[in-house]
Amino acid sequence: MSDVLRVGLYGLVTALATGLGALPFVRAKGASPRSVALANAVASGLMLGASFELVVEGTSLGGVQTIAGAALGIVFILVTERALARFPLRLGALKGADARRAILVVLVMTAHSFSEGVAVGVAFGGGESLAIPITLAIAVHNVPEGLAISAALKSRGASLLACAGYSVFSSLPQPLMAMPAFAFVHAFAPVLPYGLGFAAGAMVFMVLLELLPEAYEDARRDGVGLLVTLSMFAMILAQRYL
Repeated sequence: MSDVLRVGLYGLVTALATGLGALPFVRAKGASPRSVALANAVASGLMLGASFELVVEGTSLGGVQTIAGAALGIVFILVTERALARFPLRLGALKGADARRAILVVLVMTAHSFSEGVAVGVAFGGGESLAIPITLAIAVHNVPEGLAISAALKSRGASLLACAGYSVFSSLPQPLMAMPAFAFVHAFAPVLPYGLGFAAGAMVFMVLLELLPEAYEDARRDGVGLLVTLSMFAMILAQRYL
C-alpha cells in the first residue's frame, strides 16, 4: 500500500468517527420547541468550543492569516445564507427554515473538515510518530462535532440514519484533503492557518446568527446559557485531553 493511500485511510477513520455523534439520539423521538432550543444550545457550545481550539492552533501558525481566514468565513456564511433564502429548500424530511439552518450547519462543519484534512496530511509529512497521535485526536474530537450536527438535525425531525450520514459527509474532506496535503506538504502548510481561521469564523458567526437566537426564543435564557457554557468547555477539554 502506498504512503498516500495509507494517509487517506487514516483520514477516512477520522471521518467515520464523526458518525458516532448520532448515537446519543438512538432513542430520541419527536422534539418539542423547548427540546429544539436546548439541542441548539448544546450544538452552539460544541461549535464555539471547536472554534476556540481552531483559533488557538491557527494563531500559533500565523495570526494575520487566521484573522483573514475568519473574515472570509463570516462572508461565506452571509453569502450562503442569502443565497439559500432565495430558493425553496428540502433536506430529507426537513424543509423551509429548518432545512436552511440544517444545510448551513452541515456546510460550516464541512468547511471545518477541509482544514483538519490538511492538518492530517501535513502531520504525516513529519512522520508517523507525530501524525498518528494527531489523527487519533482529530478522530476523537470529531465525535462531539457529529453530536453538534446530529443535535441540529434530529431536533428538526431528521432520522437517525440521516444524522449519522450527514455527520460523516461533513468530514469526508478529511481523507480527500489529507492525501494531496501529504504529497505536497510544503505547499499546503502555509494555507493551514487560513483554513483554520475560515472554519472558526464561519462556526462562530453561524452560532450567533442562527442557532442561539432560535434557542433563546423557545427556552429560558439561563438554561440556554448554562448548556452553551458547559458544552463549550466540554468540547475544549475533549480536544485538549482526549
